Amino acid sequence: MRRSASLQRLLIYGLSGPMIALNVWLLSVFFNYFKHPITILSIAAILAFLLNYPVKFFKRARISHTQAVITVLFITLTLFVVLGVTLVPMLIDQSIQLLEKIPNWLAASRSNLEQFENLAKQRRLPLDLSVVSNQINANIQNVVQQFASGAVGFAGTLLTGLINFVLVFVLAFYMLLYGDRVWYGLVNLLPEKLRAPLTRSLRLNFQNFFLSQLLLGLFMVVSLTPIFLVMRVPFALLFAILIGISELIPFIGSTLGIGLVTMLVLLQNWWLAVQVALVAILLQQIKDNLLGPKLLSDAIGLNPIWIFVAILMGFEIAGLLGTMVAVPIAGTIKGTFDAIRSRNPGDFVSPFTITNDLSVDDDR
Repeated sequence: MRRSASLQRLLIYGLSGPMIALNVWLLSVFFNYFKHPITILSIAAILAFLLNYPVKFFKRARISHTQAVITVLFITLTLFVVLGVTLVPMLIDQSIQLLEKIPNWLAASRSNLEQFENLAKQRRLPLDLSVVSNQINANIQNVVQQFASGAVGFAGTLLTGLINFVLVFVLAFYMLLYGDRVWYGLVNLLPEKLRAPLTRSLRLNFQNFFLSQLLLGLFMVVSLTPIFLVMRVPFALLFAILIGISELIPFIGSTLGIGLVTMLVLLQNWWLAVQVALVAILLQQIKDNLLGPKLLSDAIGLNPIWIFVAILMGFEIAGLLGTMVAVPIAGTIKGTFDAIRSRNPGDFVSPFTITNDLSVDDDR
């Protein structure tokens, strides 16, 4: 009997690996087939999660849920328009200038490598940098080609981005109004013991996680921009925002952003690149050790190894979007199973609503 149970357990464990791999592959194929609508829905859902907080704030003024949603979306749209008129043109201009200068920077780096190699030959040092030099030359041609092709399709990309922005905004509006009803209908298909822990874990991980990541990214942008300007870093605003946006990729995003900016500055001035790296790393440590624990104290709770695994699987399935949502999804799964095992599921509250009961307000 024990032998039969052991064989059954071994068979289950042996098949679990291939089944997981098959499911990951199927998810990747499914996402690639429906990539655009899934991306729009995911971004709209994240926006709706985040806007729940200001909706709750405005509802304290004893206005209806619909009025609170309209007020919050109007303020959000106004902020987006202001940023689109003031900040976005500056970023586009700096991005174009950066792409124009990268080939010159790469050419200068290639020249510096050749001088360094000649100096090594004069001192009879066995140093051959021809491979690196050829790679830089190939990168120059690649950057020039990408810049030319990107410039041709810029108008179409801008129009597509505007259409996607409108779709995301409209979907977020309807999710804030009617998302709880849709969610109740979906979770009613699940076993009763999963409903409360799943909704609680989903709300905790997605709302708190993305709100925390946005605040941490904003801290990096606000802190780095004046410092880069004082240091006379080229494209200071663009580089600071690039590091801040990379914060949306959990755990490794800020490191990748700092590394990319450092490499770009290194092409022009190695000493300035060292200063940029030191300042950015110092602020990153302040963010991770002082601000991060306070903002993320109740979120995720995953082992760093599983965070890396979740990020890799998310990237394999859905690319950049997958890396951003992989960790909160993994945290949601973990939180759901932890709540079931502890037999403390909590109250059933839809992640799209502010109310604390199952009733739907009459004004919605």
